[in-house]
Amino acid sequence: MTAPAEIQHAVALLRRGGLVAFPTETVYGLGADADNLQAVESIFRVKGRPSTHPLIVHLGSGEDVKDWAVSVPDEAHLLMSIYWPGPLTLILKTTQRVLRAVTGGQDTVGLRVPDHKVALAMLREFRGGVAAPSANRFGRVSPTCADHVRQDLGADVDFVLDGGACAVGLESTIVDFSSGEPVILRPGGVTREALQETLRQTVTVRTGGSLRAPGLLESHYAPRAAVVLVDAAESSARTEALRAEGKQVVLLLAGDTAPDRLYASLRRADETGAEVIVVPLPEESGMGLAVADRLRKAAGRRS
Repeated sequence: MTAPAEIQHAVALLRRGGLVAFPTETVYGLGADADNLQAVESIFRVKGRPSTHPLIVHLGSGEDVKDWAVSVPDEAHLLMSIYWPGPLTLILKTTQRVLRAVTGGQDTVGLRVPDHKVALAMLREFRGGVAAPSANRFGRVSPTCADHVRQDLGADVDFVLDGGACAVGLESTIVDFSSGEPVILRPGGVTREALQETLRQTVTVRTGGSLRAPGLLESHYAPRAAVVLVDAAESSARTEALRAEGKQVVLLLAGDTAPDRLYASLRRADETGAEVIVVPLPEESGMGLAVADRLRKAAGRRS
């Protein structure tokens, strides 16, 4: 259990412009004071993240949204009331407070209140917004425990708050309200079905388009090994065919691709020295939509 002294230390570092990795219910975040330009820029430097790729601002309470966003639609307020704290990010029009470095130069900002005791304790003690992408090198597999962060970032992060394994294990659902009607830009811990039931309307999923948001690149969440996606019925045959070609292959089973296990499974496959990871695609409903999205990005064409 994270001690109060560790929370205080993390907050002091954030106030001094440091980088703090912290747990959420989704993945571990690499956090900096969202009002400190130099601190925000250090996130991009440490991750190797393009400066045009926006960050999500994490808040301690939904009441803080008014300081970061303007013209919040009634539907967004409804989602906040039900799913915050929780794995849901809302894209809204920014106030003048928000640094352009945080938004990637756009007039929209992603906001969320994480559902994790350690994260909330830190955010509420900090009393400000913490800009945070996942705490790993850009484009690689997201971290779901403190050891993953230490392996990826080492001394490049000033402090790692250890809050145990992440309960959800996949990044937050991103819902864009900047153009009026809600649109899912990234499926995640709040399912499309749940959003539609809450809003009583169809919610479109659009993973392309002009608005830039976390996780929308063609290749993302990727292990070192190549990822090959197959239908479940073909997985064994495809694995054997690749092995016959002399490849070092790991086949992930259905249990390995459960949302809270997916990233750890990809990391373990890398640790074996695999050249190829064969993964059966899940049914794309419920959380399966988010798992399939991450797997397609992991298997995407790499530059």
